[in-house]
Amino acid sequence: MTKTETVKNYCKQLNLAWLSNNIETIIMEAQNHKISYQELLSELMGKEINYRQLKDKERRLKLADLPLNSYLEQYDNSVINGLDWQQLTQLRELNWLEQNYNIILMGPSGTGKTYIAAGLCREAVEQGYKAYFKNMEDLIQILKLKNITRKAAAEYKRIAKAHLLVIDDIMMFPVPEQEINTFFHLINELHEKASVIITTNKSPKQWVEVIKDEVITTALLDRLLYRCEIIKLEGESYRLKNRETIFNKLK
Repeated sequence: MTKTETVKNYCKQLNLAWLSNNIETIIMEAQNHKISYQELLSELMGKEINYRQLKDKERRLKLADLPLNSYLEQYDNSVINGLDWQQLTQLRELNWLEQNYNIILMGPSGTGKTYIAAGLCREAVEQGYKAYFKNMEDLIQILKLKNITRKAAAEYKRIAKAHLLVIDDIMMFPVPEQEINTFFHLINELHEKASVIITTNKSPKQWVEVIKDEVITTALLDRLLYRCEIIKLEGESYRLKNRETIFNKLK
């Protein structure tokens, strides 16, 4: 076994993936540029750390389960929906996340609730946070199966340890009593330990109509609204206004 092969073997044992895949190139560059041992070691460690950070971000982005269109850089600043550019910029700084503040994006369909929530979730992941995007229906399924399947149990465990949980389209449909109780316990577990972003087309006062239990609705809202910014979006549907057609436009 050559010295290079020995080093590569050491790298694999130490889980130094980037170094293992690039050792030949690194050695050649070091010889050609006569890099000192200290400079070489610093460069190697720095690139390995960067590689690990990149892979970790890719993993967290995959687990976040974001919609395809979730880049706030593409936000249309000409849209008038009750959230101006300055407010969006402030939200993107994520200071509220550091303070475990919640955000409720409330308004009719098509006003940008899901897009903004998903975009903030993506930026949280980009900045190193554990953040997850779930619509209410999928979250209820996880809660329902968490004691039955390993997949649901693992997803619930990740969510319970999140820095940020986005719940899309909350209270759009009635939720069974057993699941709403489990949902409350999740929110209670995240309370003051993480931030929650909620998108909804119903005001908090209307939630009791969906939950059908005033006591648990009050307890749920008590935790969500304790440290919370409610953003009311308005206007016509962006999707309908900018919808595309498969037919050629008439000239």
